[in-house]
Amino acid sequence: MYLLIVFLPLIGSLAAGLFGSKIGPYGATRITSFCIFLTCIFSYISFFDVALSHSPVYIQLATWMNSGIFDISWGFMFDTLTVLMLIVVTTVSTIVHLYSIGYMEADPHMPRFFSYLSLFTFFMIILVTADNLVQMFVGWEGVGLCSYLLINFWHTRLQANKAAIKAVIVNRVGDFGLVLGMLGVFYTFKTFNYAVLFSLVPFYALEIKSTLPLLGFDIDMLTFICIFFFVGAVGKSAQLGLHTWLPDAMEGPTPVSALIHAATMVTAGVFLIARCSPLFEYSPTALMVVTCFGAMTAFFAATTALVQNDLKRVIAYSTCSQLGYMVFACGTSNYSVGVFHLANHAFFKALLFLSAGSVIHALGDEQDMRKMGGLAKLIPFTYAMMFIGSISLMGFPFLTGFYSKDAILELAFGKFTVTSHFAYWLGTISASLTAFYSMRLLYLTFINKTNAYRYSIQHIHDLPKIMGYPLFILVFGSIFVGFLMKDMVIGVGTNFWGNALFVLPENLVIFDAEFLPTFIKLIPVIFSFSGAFVSYLIYVLLSPRVIYDFKMSSLGNLFYNFFNRKWFFDKVYNEFINQSVMKMGYHTTYKLIDRGIIENLGPFGISKLFYNNAMKLNFLQTGLIYHSAFVMLISMIGLFIFIGFSSWFGIFFNTNLIFIFLVLIFFIIYIENYKKISL
Repeated sequence: MYLLIVFLPLIGSLAAGLFGSKIGPYGATRITSFCIFLTCIFSYISFFDVALSHSPVYIQLATWMNSGIFDISWGFMFDTLTVLMLIVVTTVSTIVHLYSIGYMEADPHMPRFFSYLSLFTFFMIILVTADNLVQMFVGWEGVGLCSYLLINFWHTRLQANKAAIKAVIVNRVGDFGLVLGMLGVFYTFKTFNYAVLFSLVPFYALEIKSTLPLLGFDIDMLTFICIFFFVGAVGKSAQLGLHTWLPDAMEGPTPVSALIHAATMVTAGVFLIARCSPLFEYSPTALMVVTCFGAMTAFFAATTALVQNDLKRVIAYSTCSQLGYMVFACGTSNYSVGVFHLANHAFFKALLFLSAGSVIHALGDEQDMRKMGGLAKLIPFTYAMMFIGSISLMGFPFLTGFYSKDAILELAFGKFTVTSHFAYWLGTISASLTAFYSMRLLYLTFINKTNAYRYSIQHIHDLPKIMGYPLFILVFGSIFVGFLMKDMVIGVGTNFWGNALFVLPENLVIFDAEFLPTFIKLIPVIFSFSGAFVSYLIYVLLSPRVIYDFKMSSLGNLFYNFFNRKWFFDKVYNEFINQSVMKMGYHTTYKLIDRGIIENLGPFGISKLFYNNAMKLNFLQTGLIYHSAFVMLISMIGLFIFIGFSSWFGIFFNTNLIFIFLVLIFFIIYIENYKKISL
């Protein structure tokens, strides 16, 4: 059963990809969806077997690489963290497959699309089930490859090409950091296996305290490893600095956005931090960095989402913001709460994306919220779905998003450190901004007076049944999952996680958070309601002229441009990094090295050298017999002299010296010829 969980998506992907022309769209969609559905069922069974029965499963298939102490095997580890991630991944993937049957029905390339979806799911399962870092890296790179294929699915669109290439390049930056971290792990611990690695960490941290000499400084190896692991997580989970690929990835089909940006690829970084919790726990510096970056990402993405007009981009930036919450939860050593928010976020964010897909589908691929409005009466089912997803995202009390987001902020405050309080207040402000842009999205899309084209309004329609049924599952998750799982997953004294997550006793703050003042616990909720009320006040009660006047004011224009241009990250990258690298590539590597040094010392230079010297020696070939006889005579005399005095010449003649002499002669002749050519 456990191996079927891993390989069923691959079977479905190969069937649709290799035999799609024979089985057709109907067969491809049904085979892949059935394989993913079976995987989902088996994942739930494994959850009951592993998590609820506290019985981890370890499977060793075969040896992959073996050279001395370098030993890598194909193995799978099913512990509590793995099976919880499997439920999230397979559930969302199943729903996306079913939804895509209706959403992509008019696309002529459905088999290829479903093959990519299943292949993406396969690599994600490889990532979460791996029992060593190298196998995890295979899944890590696999989801990166599949994200490129899915974002660029409509490859005839220029923007889709640009977005896919951007996603690959930005993720490669993070992957380079992850590789350096893996090299640091092998340098320090001589293993990539999770079980061996995590058992050695306390001994190295407390007894050996291994350091790495670098630029005259002794760097703690654990800090070095954790920082570079976090760089990998920053790229994959779109944290501040390497976040720019995520909003652009909206160029792919909407089901792709739901799959990649809700529960799978973007959460891989959070999963990596949680999986490597025994490493991070012994590096306070790394935890501080993780906390600060997560909090700043949550705030940055929330401010940027305030002024976006593209429906999918607003939801994309909200994903980036929620990932910030998960990351700084891990930075405050609350890995269980971070993973809990990951699972909760998957349900309401997938619901938001698929509901947005329904709006776009109904309006004929229109994504600009300024060209929508008045849709609440025309597509009431979609409106209800997006409304529930939005208020769950806001952290409305007693919905799924509330239980995890509120817990993250409480625990951050309860740690009583400078970085944790910094994260708490930024997270609280971000919660207010989240409520603001969520209400703005609902108003502009569904409640405002319609600005849609007449043709779109006349032909608007709500979801077909094949697209509507999956949303019911997500609605259930967005309302009830947080309440049903909170005591089991993050309750005080729960033993749900077993050995899957590790927290040092001094970093446990869940007991302290229980005794925080009620006012502190209510501050995030108050801020959320305040943000929603301000949004309602601005967009519903006040005149649109007020918004226009604010944008035109000097202060409003400053803020609007700053947020609308995404804090100028793209501008800085394009003008100061991309262009500099491209100029260096053209002038240095291409013109100077490739077209200059290599070609002049290589094919062109050598050919000219031999040609010119052959022309110089051409005068010896006169065709006269006495000239040839003279050359032969001189050569024979030289040979006899060399043989007769070989013992005396042996002192001076050495193979190495002869080679050096010939090389010098070659370069002297080449330089002379080059000077003549240049003149």
